[in-house]
Amino acid sequence: MYSRRTLRAPHAHRSRSVHPGAWWIWALGLGTAASRTTNPLLLALLVGVAGYVVAARRTEAPWAHSYGAFVKLALAVLGIRLVFAVVLGSPIPGTHVLVTLPELPLPDWAQGVRVGGRVSAEGLVFALYDGLKLATLLICVGAANALASPSRLLKSLPGALYEAGVAVVVAMTFAPNLIADVRRLRAARRLRGRPDSGLRGLLQVGLPVLEGALERSVALAAAMDARGYGRTAEVPRGVRRATAVLTLGGLIGVCAGTYGLLAASGAGYGLPVLLGGVAAALAGLRLGGRRSVRTRYRPDVWGVRAWLIAGSGAVAAAVMIVSGVRDPASLQPSVVPLSMPALPLWPAAGVLAGLLPAFVAPVPVPRAAAPARSVEASS
Repeated sequence: MYSRRTLRAPHAHRSRSVHPGAWWIWALGLGTAASRTTNPLLLALLVGVAGYVVAARRTEAPWAHSYGAFVKLALAVLGIRLVFAVVLGSPIPGTHVLVTLPELPLPDWAQGVRVGGRVSAEGLVFALYDGLKLATLLICVGAANALASPSRLLKSLPGALYEAGVAVVVAMTFAPNLIADVRRLRAARRLRGRPDSGLRGLLQVGLPVLEGALERSVALAAAMDARGYGRTAEVPRGVRRATAVLTLGGLIGVCAGTYGLLAASGAGYGLPVLLGGVAAALAGLRLGGRRSVRTRYRPDVWGVRAWLIAGSGAVAAAVMIVSGVRDPASLQPSVVPLSMPALPLWPAAGVLAGLLPAFVAPVPVPRAAAPARSVEASS
């Protein structure tokens, strides 16, 4: 019989840490769920789920503090979408006119485009729903950046994708590293009594940030060269051709299946094509890994907790896709005529399944508590 302490999530440790790929699958599952609906109640629920998991399981690493910047970016995107709807109009016809702006006359070749004119409530609500969907997607990506270690994600990539994976991981870590450098430099300027806000402070912080990015790039290149990056083993020509066919065909299948799942009418064929593409791509990557001669020191293990975290995101996406096929009206609230959106039960339950990582993932240990725990362990 298990006690309450046994069932509780353990403290984070290198041997107990969750595989970074599980966090990305969880976040992509939430993003897929967000792409299937414009219901503001479900989108707000997705944002709340992502924010709660980040607040509960985010570590003290520098790249883990990038979530706030993604939230600000999402709010900016939402505001820009609303401004465009007011200034450039909306394709949604509306009868509830809120205000009439002065309209700028345009030439004949710009028919279909207007600047100013009537601003209707239906058009603003449509823009709000559309911008909220994009903002939710950005917040889901920010959650993955705040929870998954970029260096561990790069180390976990298969050998066949190592070269391309370096570029992808460097691109994904640019925003977290940039935000960490800006935070560090602004804190240093405040300690010295110098301004850290406004245009002047931004210009004086920008040059050290670029210099730090260049130094990290040079250090990364030196470390990769010292570890034998780029060295490959000889493999037969038939294996190389089979690898190329399987990998390319699998990636095309993944793209086609993903498009089918995200499109409004492709849920029927999207899942089989996606599964077939994933199987072919995995087979190609396994064959392609024969040419890689590098080894992994202390590789990350895909354990039970990783399966639970990845599965919770997959459940949220699957429930939303099925609900979109059976009851699309609940996921796409009416704009013309305007109606109050309702919270559907089963999609909301699927979204709440995304809260599982907040209870099964290892609890991050604060920096102040880490030395005390080590002293207790040694005694």
